[in-house]
Amino acid sequence: MGAPLVMEILTERAHFMRESLNKNRTITDGMVSILGSFDHRLSALETAMRPTQVRTHAIRKAHENIDKTLKAAEVILAQFDISRQVEAKIIKGPREDLESYLAAVDQLRNNVEFFSSNKSFKSSDGVLTNANNLLAKAMLKLEEEFKQLLSTYRDTRASVLEQSLRKLGVEKLTKDDVQKMQWEVLEGKIGNWIHFMRIAVKLLFAGERKVCDQIFEDLDPLGNQCFAEVTMSSVIMLLSFGEAIAKSKRSPEKLFVLLDMYETMRELLPEGFIFSVLEIIEVIFGGKASAEMREAALSLTKRLAQTAQDTFGDFEEAVEKDATKTSILDGTVHPLTSYVINYVKFLFDYQSTLKQLFQENGNGGSSNSQLAVATKRIMSALQTNLDGKSKQYKDPALTHLFIMNNIHYMVRSVRRSEAKDLLGDEWVQIHRRIVQQHANHYRRNAWGKILQCLTVQGLSSSGSGGLSTDGGTSSSVSRALLKERFKAFNMQFEELHQRQTQWTVPDNELRESLRLAVAEVLLPAYRQFLKRFGSLLDNGKNPQKYIKYTPEDLDRMLSEFFEGKPRGDPRR
Repeated sequence: MGAPLVMEILTERAHFMRESLNKNRTITDGMVSILGSFDHRLSALETAMRPTQVRTHAIRKAHENIDKTLKAAEVILAQFDISRQVEAKIIKGPREDLESYLAAVDQLRNNVEFFSSNKSFKSSDGVLTNANNLLAKAMLKLEEEFKQLLSTYRDTRASVLEQSLRKLGVEKLTKDDVQKMQWEVLEGKIGNWIHFMRIAVKLLFAGERKVCDQIFEDLDPLGNQCFAEVTMSSVIMLLSFGEAIAKSKRSPEKLFVLLDMYETMRELLPEGFIFSVLEIIEVIFGGKASAEMREAALSLTKRLAQTAQDTFGDFEEAVEKDATKTSILDGTVHPLTSYVINYVKFLFDYQSTLKQLFQENGNGGSSNSQLAVATKRIMSALQTNLDGKSKQYKDPALTHLFIMNNIHYMVRSVRRSEAKDLLGDEWVQIHRRIVQQHANHYRRNAWGKILQCLTVQGLSSSGSGGLSTDGGTSSSVSRALLKERFKAFNMQFEELHQRQTQWTVPDNELRESLRLAVAEVLLPAYRQFLKRFGSLLDNGKNPQKYIKYTPEDLDRMLSEFFEGKPRGDPRR
């Protein structure tokens, strides 16, 4: 294609584009003119419509205000009608439908609040008065219903508790009932009471407290009052038995059960290990309503402590004044001694309890020293009584043997028990010396006379018929007197053997020690006497009639002493 042709085409296209632009400009100017005219007309229309818009807005506002006023009026009118609506339900009471009844009460309360805040309404005073009166009736009926429910709850729970205790075996016993019981029966009931008390306080009452707290949450005074009323009868049933025991006639055997009961209330266990019954009662029975029961439990604890301490004092007096006529023919340990020592041993099983008791009821001094003093007084009272009982023996030797046996039993028992730490080494040593003193008195009284038979004094004779100790004819020892000496010795020893094989020294070590002490005095004296004078009778007629025993025979027979052989047994 040639250049002239290209130029022609480009010229045509430029001309076309110019015409198109001109047309667009014309259209645009036309549109601007139209829009300008429309804007002018719209402004004129808006100016014309403005009064109408203002009136329309006012009308809409008026309608809104009317709606609000009508709704407010409806609320107000409804408030005026509330009392009438709920009156029948209030008068009927809450028993059949508590939930709707409480809703009606809430409506009344709101109604009262409404008219209390809007007293400008016509007739509001009358409506308010009516609503208040109706509300008062509603509250009265609620209170009556609540009291009835409370009474039902209290009676039901109290009955359940009492039945639980009866199923356990708890009885309500008086002092007279207790006094009439045989000791074995009463002792069993006391053991049961201790068990029941722990179950009741730690399980039954604690569980009842938990239930009560859940039901009466945030109503502490009322909850405490209700709990106190529910448990009152059961607590009295339990404590009355303890009171009956504490007030009953005192006797030594009751001391241990009194200590058991006191220990139950105090639970003298390591601190932090367990709460005592008394402490649990203080926690469970908190508040003013349960003050009477707390006081009753504390009073019982104090009474048990005082009765136990009085019984302890009675025991000391009873030991000193015991006048039983039990005949102890063999001089062995008296039943009173073994009873008292066993009693004291049992007391040491309650050492912590006794210390607590002395601490609470003592008059100064440590509880340990008070217990030691009390124990020493009992031991002293026993010694005083034993001294009196020893005077029933006609044989002074048996008197001393009896005292020796009993004091030795006391010392040995103390040394083998916790009492040694309490009474101390000094007490033990003093009483060991007393045992030795009476052993010495026994030897002098029992063997002094027979030993006189083995002395040279009184054997010499200036008359004829005497024999010299060297076999000569110039006499210095009377054969007749010598025979009498041997005969007297034999007779006395046989009598001693017959009596003292029936006597008893129950302790093996003491028995052997006493036999040895006698043998150490008797056998050397007999050997020497026999050696010196035996030959003077050997040459005579029937020497065996006078020299009946060898030293070995005597030693064998001494080994039979203090065995407590029955009377009438043949002598070996």
